Amino acid sequence: MTQESRLSAAVSEYVDFYETLTPRSLGRLDVLCCPEVRFRDPFNDVTGRAAYRAILTKMFEDVRDPRFRVIDRALSGRVAYLRWDFVFMPRGGGSPWQIEGMSEVHFDDQGRVAAHLDHWDSGSQFYGRLPLLRHVIEVIRKRLALRPD
Repeated sequence: MTQESRLSAAVSEYVDFYETLTPRSLGRLDVLCCPEVRFRDPFNDVTGRAAYRAILTKMFEDVRDPRFRVIDRALSGRVAYLRWDFVFMPRGGGSPWQIEGMSEVHFDDQGRVAAHLDHWDSGSQFYGRLPLLRHVIEVIRKRLALRPD
Protein backbone atom coordinates (compact mmCIF):
# COMPACT_ATOMS: atom_id res chain seq x y z
CA MET A 1 0.00 0.00 0.00
CA THR A 2 1.44 3.38 -0.99
CA GLN A 3 1.71 6.35 1.37
CA GLU A 4 -0.98 8.14 -0.66
CA SER A 5 -3.44 5.24 -0.43
CA ARG A 6 -2.76 4.88 3.33
CA LEU A 7 -3.46 8.58 3.77
CA SER A 8 -6.60 8.36 1.65
CA ALA A 9 -7.81 5.48 3.86
CA ALA A 10 -7.03 7.52 7.01
CA VAL A 11 -9.04 10.46 5.63
CA SER A 12 -11.98 8.16 4.87
CA GLU A 13 -11.82 6.69 8.38
CA TYR A 14 -11.78 10.18 9.93
CA VAL A 15 -14.70 11.33 7.76
CA ASP A 16 -16.63 8.22 8.82
CA PHE A 17 -15.88 9.06 12.46
CA TYR A 18 -17.38 12.54 12.07
CA GLU A 19 -20.37 11.47 10.02
CA THR A 20 -21.32 8.79 12.57
CA LEU A 21 -20.27 10.72 15.69
CA THR A 22 -22.00 9.81 18.95
CA PRO A 23 -20.99 10.23 22.60
CA ARG A 24 -20.10 6.52 22.63
CA SER A 25 -17.78 6.79 19.61
CA LEU A 26 -15.53 9.50 21.09
CA GLY A 27 -13.05 6.85 22.25
CA ARG A 28 -12.03 6.40 18.59
CA LEU A 29 -10.09 9.66 18.93
CA ASP A 30 -7.40 7.67 20.75
CA VAL A 31 -6.79 5.64 17.59
CA LEU A 32 -7.44 8.32 14.97
CA CYS A 33 -5.42 11.15 16.51
CA CYS A 34 -1.88 11.53 17.78
CA PRO A 35 -1.58 12.30 21.52
CA GLU A 36 -0.73 15.97 20.96
CA VAL A 37 -3.45 16.62 18.35
CA ARG A 38 -4.43 20.27 17.98
CA PHE A 39 -8.07 21.23 17.52
CA ARG A 40 -9.09 24.77 16.61
CA ASP A 41 -12.47 26.28 15.74
CA PRO A 42 -13.89 29.80 16.20
CA PHE A 43 -14.42 29.10 19.93
CA ASN A 44 -11.54 26.81 20.94
CA ASP A 45 -7.86 26.20 20.40
CA VAL A 46 -6.67 23.16 22.35
CA THR A 47 -3.95 20.54 22.26
CA GLY A 48 -4.28 16.89 23.26
CA ARG A 49 -6.82 14.13 22.77
CA ALA A 50 -8.47 14.70 26.16
CA ALA A 51 -9.11 18.38 25.40
CA TYR A 52 -10.39 17.53 21.91
CA ARG A 53 -12.71 14.88 23.36
CA ALA A 54 -13.94 17.40 25.97
CA ILE A 55 -14.98 19.82 23.20
CA LEU A 56 -16.95 17.12 21.40
CA THR A 57 -18.51 15.96 24.68
CA LYS A 58 -19.60 19.53 25.40
CA MET A 59 -21.14 19.74 21.91
CA PHE A 60 -23.40 16.80 22.77
CA GLU A 61 -24.39 18.56 26.02
CA ASP A 62 -25.06 21.92 24.33
CA VAL A 63 -27.11 20.80 21.30
CA ARG A 64 -29.48 18.01 20.32
CA ASP A 65 -29.02 15.64 17.39
CA PRO A 66 -25.73 17.04 16.02
CA ARG A 67 -24.86 15.65 12.58
CA PHE A 68 -21.91 16.32 10.30
CA ARG A 69 -22.06 15.59 6.59
CA VAL A 70 -18.89 15.87 4.54
CA ILE A 71 -19.85 17.22 1.12
CA ASP A 72 -16.45 17.30 -0.55
CA ARG A 73 -12.85 16.51 0.17
CA ALA A 74 -9.45 17.22 -1.31
CA LEU A 75 -6.02 15.90 -0.41
CA SER A 76 -2.76 17.80 -0.76
CA GLY A 77 0.26 16.00 0.62
CA ARG A 78 -0.63 15.08 4.22
CA VAL A 79 -3.41 17.65 4.50
CA ALA A 80 -7.09 16.93 3.83
CA TYR A 81 -9.59 19.70 3.17
CA LEU A 82 -13.11 18.69 4.13
CA ARG A 83 -16.14 20.77 3.19
CA TRP A 84 -19.04 20.00 5.51
CA ASP A 85 -22.48 20.87 6.83
CA PHE A 86 -23.22 20.67 10.54
CA VAL A 87 -26.90 20.46 11.49
CA PHE A 88 -28.24 20.45 15.03
CA MET A 89 -31.24 21.35 17.15
CA PRO A 90 -30.75 24.02 19.82
CA ARG A 91 -31.33 22.76 23.38
CA GLY A 92 -33.85 25.53 24.00
CA GLY A 93 -36.04 24.43 21.10
CA GLY A 94 -36.73 26.09 17.79
CA SER A 95 -35.83 25.16 14.26
CA PRO A 96 -32.67 23.32 13.22
CA TRP A 97 -29.47 25.26 12.68
CA GLN A 98 -27.11 24.54 9.79
CA ILE A 99 -23.50 25.64 9.70
CA GLU A 100 -21.37 25.32 6.58
CA GLY A 101 -17.64 25.07 6.96
CA MET A 102 -14.29 23.66 5.97
CA SER A 103 -11.81 21.65 8.01
CA GLU A 104 -8.09 21.57 7.34
CA VAL A 105 -6.92 18.22 8.73
CA HIS A 106 -3.18 17.51 9.00
CA PHE A 107 -1.97 13.92 9.30
CA ASP A 108 1.31 12.65 10.78
CA ASP A 109 3.60 9.98 9.26
CA GLN A 110 1.49 7.20 10.82
CA GLY A 111 -1.75 8.52 9.26
CA ARG A 112 -3.06 9.92 12.54
CA VAL A 113 -4.67 13.34 12.81
CA ALA A 114 -2.10 15.85 14.05
CA ALA A 115 -4.28 18.95 13.65
CA HIS A 116 -7.93 19.64 12.91
CA LEU A 117 -8.45 23.33 12.07
CA ASP A 118 -12.02 24.43 11.39
CA HIS A 119 -12.83 27.41 9.21
CA TRP A 120 -16.38 28.76 9.27
CA ASP A 121 -18.15 32.09 9.65
CA SER A 122 -19.21 32.31 13.29
CA GLY A 123 -20.43 35.90 12.78
CA SER A 124 -23.27 35.18 10.38
CA GLN A 125 -23.83 31.49 11.10
CA PHE A 126 -23.83 31.66 14.89
CA TYR A 127 -23.65 35.09 16.53
CA GLY A 128 -25.93 36.59 13.87
CA ARG A 129 -28.67 34.16 14.87
CA LEU A 130 -28.62 35.14 18.53
CA PRO A 131 -31.41 37.62 19.28
CA LEU A 132 -29.25 40.02 21.30
CA LEU A 133 -26.48 40.22 18.71
CA ARG A 134 -28.40 39.90 15.43
CA HIS A 135 -29.17 43.62 15.11
CA VAL A 136 -25.65 44.77 16.03
CA ILE A 137 -24.06 42.41 13.50
CA GLU A 138 -26.48 43.52 10.78
CA VAL A 139 -25.61 47.20 11.39
CA ILE A 140 -21.89 46.43 11.20
CA ARG A 141 -22.34 44.31 8.06
CA LYS A 142 -24.26 47.11 6.31
CA ARG A 143 -21.58 49.66 7.20
CA LEU A 144 -18.81 47.50 5.84
CA ALA A 145 -20.60 46.32 2.69
CA LEU A 146 -19.77 47.80 -0.71
CA ARG A 147 -22.40 50.29 -1.73
CA PRO A 148 -23.34 50.41 -5.41
CA ASP A 149 -22.57 53.72 -7.15
